Amino acid sequence: MSDYSDIHIETTLPKPWEEEHTFNDILYDWMSRAPWLAISFAAHLLAYFILASIPWRAFLGDNAKIIEANLQKTPEEEFEEPEEEEEEPEEEEEPDEPVLQDSEVTETEDVEDTDTEFLSDSPFDADAFNDVIGIGGGAGGKFGGRVGRGKYKRAGSAVEQALKDALEWLKNHQSIEGYWGGKSFTAECGKVGSNVCDGTGQETHDVGLTGLALLAFMGDGNTTNQGEYQEVVRRGIGWLKDQQDESGLLGEETTHDFIYNHALATLAITEAYYFSKSPLIKRTAQKAIDYIQRARNPYTAWRYEVPPIGDNDTSITGWMVFALASGKDAKLVIDPEALVGSLSWIDEVSDPLNGRIGYNSFGSLSSRTNVNEHFPREKGEAMTAVGLLCRIFLGQDPKKDDILNKHADLLMHTLPEWDPEGFGCDMYYWYYGTYAMYQLGGSYWKKWEKAMRPAILDNQRTDGDEKGSWDAVGPWGYTGGRVYSTALMTLCIEVYFRYAQVLGAR
Repeated sequence: MSDYSDIHIETTLPKPWEEEHTFNDILYDWMSRAPWLAISFAAHLLAYFILASIPWRAFLGDNAKIIEANLQKTPEEEFEEPEEEEEEPEEEEEPDEPVLQDSEVTETEDVEDTDTEFLSDSPFDADAFNDVIGIGGGAGGKFGGRVGRGKYKRAGSAVEQALKDALEWLKNHQSIEGYWGGKSFTAECGKVGSNVCDGTGQETHDVGLTGLALLAFMGDGNTTNQGEYQEVVRRGIGWLKDQQDESGLLGEETTHDFIYNHALATLAITEAYYFSKSPLIKRTAQKAIDYIQRARNPYTAWRYEVPPIGDNDTSITGWMVFALASGKDAKLVIDPEALVGSLSWIDEVSDPLNGRIGYNSFGSLSSRTNVNEHFPREKGEAMTAVGLLCRIFLGQDPKKDDILNKHADLLMHTLPEWDPEGFGCDMYYWYYGTYAMYQLGGSYWKKWEKAMRPAILDNQRTDGDEKGSWDAVGPWGYTGGRVYSTALMTLCIEVYFRYAQVLGAR
């Protein structure tokens, strides 16, 4: 027998893993299994329909909603530019005083995104303090009924016409450079009548007068990029910006009371920035605010000197409080201790027995006691009105702090009266008193308005180039002139048209 163990046989057959499969081979193999794949697919499809037809909600009950909600796709998070939150307006309360002549309620115009806060009905103690020289709120302000933005239908057509004429006069007497001059405004006369207006003031207060006039326009809803008078506001703000020096002061130290001009101009600038959010205005506004904060006496308030020397007075402090409150609302850098110190000063000079707030000491009258030979003494309670409005600004409530009611009771004894030959027509006092009483509402506002309304409306000029303005009478008429009196009276009647908080823009 032969032994074949040492014989090696070579084969050309490929191993199984080395076999090459053609397309036809693969297709034939797949087709041979296709019926079984089709049967499997049909079986799974049939099972799906059977399971889907079972009423699972009957077994799960309310839990089905939870399961269904959890299966929903989570919505993608959207990133948007942050916006100021608007507080929902409270329901309008029916005022309790007799209804005055109604007027048409005009529709609010569409505004640009940068001015959406003009539509806000937020109270002062929220994040939008609405109005820097124009308080609002039904016949009760912060402590009573409220109305939204737009024409306040209880004001009456006479008030609407008075406001329109006043703003037209101010527009027609703005200089081409953008400011309002205590003396130079007469150069703009002749646009309506043929005469030249009388009632000039002092040119050293042009910066402050421009601030007041701008607040009157902003109180009617005009900004640097919105409103019928937006070009007027834009030119005025541009001029004020050009008056600022490196220290932050708006204007010049040409008189001992230059700080008044700075306060009023700062208030206008911060309000303009609030609505525009322009970085160009922001720099000016913050520098002006910084100057105010450097001028404050540590732990208390302000007077004329910068740097301070320890003296304080209520009149200047009032304007500073409003400027800082506006700056705070515009998200500028504000020292909160400044507002605390202001309230401390007002407490220090308030008489708890008769309610009088002093000028520069406990219960004292202001410097207007001896303004000039025509007004040898003060008839009104201007400092009490200033302090009362500051208390409201700083969050005090008459329902909790009875001293506010004592202040208001004192004002009730010296109501507005057009008496240019006597001791009346203190428009500075009327302005503060109007906004303070409007905020308190109730019997305070009804009594004040009954006197204030005819004193202002019946004495607005209706003739010649003075049409729409008010004569430069009263304790400070000789200083501020016709621009001063017209701006303040315009701000007073804007109380009807704005839901706001104190003073005049928002």
